[in-house]
Amino acid sequence: MTTPETDPPEGATPRRRRPQQRKQVLLRLDPSVYDALARWASDELRSANAQIEFLLRRALAEAGRLPGEAGPLPRRGRPPRDPSGAP
Repeated sequence: MTTPETDPPEGATPRRRRPQQRKQVLLRLDPSVYDALARWASDELRSANAQIEFLLRRALAEAGRLPGEAGPLPRRGRPPRDPSGAP
């Protein structure tokens, strides 16, 4: 179903959809919970934020609630080295 807000005016070129931005949320945690989470994240070479997203995605998948349109976790850090030696 389309709405007047999403339909382009007649004769206008339809706009391309922008890639969806990552959502920012404020999360309040008990300091001891955050410390334990940060240690766990460090053990797995992740940031605390990436660890929270990893755990939430795993919990959603286990509960059968992970949306199909949820993309993969973004890769962080340095890109993999090109085996061909090209820059």
